[in-house]
Amino acid sequence: MPYPAKLTPDLILSEAQTLLDNGGESALNMRPLAAALHVQPSSLYRHFPDRGALLQALEDAASTEFNRVLQTASAGKASRAALWAAAEAYLSYARAYPHRYGLLLSPHAPAPVQPGPAKDLWNTVLGLVSALSQTPDDTARTVALWAFLHGFVVLERSGQFGLSGPRGGFDTGLTALLDEMKRVAANRPE
Repeated sequence: MPYPAKLTPDLILSEAQTLLDNGGESALNMRPLAAALHVQPSSLYRHFPDRGALLQALEDAASTEFNRVLQTASAGKASRAALWAAAEAYLSYARAYPHRYGLLLSPHAPAPVQPGPAKDLWNTVLGLVSALSQTPDDTARTVALWAFLHGFVVLERSGQFGLSGPRGGFDTGLTALLDEMKRVAANRPE
């Protein structure tokens, strides 16, 4: 009789991500995860002390993956084209992985952002915005862009655009934001 593969955090996370992708956060519980891995639930707790720790690890993995997607989409492009490509990649990721995306933006108690994958993701978007606006640490415009992108995803996912769809709303909104960032850069004193 073959021995089961050695249980590792990576193996657990991989299977947990499959459960998350197929059924959302509510489908992710320790018993079904253990059953999918052919182990006893207690063996999971050696690697993740509770469901919250597992969810945090999945959120970190999704942040890292999402950050890589945005960086890849924007690499080697001029600032406006880079930001546009990152915005399109943002939408594509949210559409392709709705439960991973949802996990990234699940409610948290307000707290200082700690170094880690979520902060790295923020810094990627902040860097893209700051490059276009030529405003160091352009938090205000980064928040505006992120709110626009997230709002678009939520409206699209909830069906609020109706049968007619967004009718160019994404392009119109993104153009307005990027034009404003470029205007700020053009008006900066030399």
